[in-house]
Amino acid sequence: MTTRQEYSVESARAAADRGELDQWVSDFLASPGSANAELAHILSDRVKWWTGPMQLPINELHRLAGPPGDPVLVVVDDDYWRDDVEEMGDKVEDGWEPPPMVVTYRDGQLVLEDGNHRAEGLRQGGETDAWAVVGFETAEDRDRFAAR
Repeated sequence: MTTRQEYSVESARAAADRGELDQWVSDFLASPGSANAELAHILSDRVKWWTGPMQLPINELHRLAGPPGDPVLVVVDDDYWRDDVEEMGDKVEDGWEPPPMVVTYRDGQLVLEDGNHRAEGLRQGGETDAWAVVGFETAEDRDRFAAR
């Protein structure tokens, strides 16, 4: 199985059906395509519930990383950001479906933990929604999200 197949919307859905979405998220974040084992560890300690995959409006996702001048926590080199996102946008226009974004629901906001480049590539490719798995630290957040 290729990395693309292993970490697709379908594989996330299958993991959710088995009650293993938390493990899917950890494995995905530690995989070569994401290479973010540290975030996997942080989220496994913090997030108690996962749901999805589901489609969410890209404009509701609060990015943590992005180019200079954007309201983000981590600024990414403008040239790197532009080149990577442009390539993804082209792939989206050609029918590529990226792995789901990893999102947490905090303080009533959808925070994009992993997938900043993919979300922007989708947006630039003409998409308005993105597939995502959503994590919750508290039952109250989970219930608030479900009621929205």
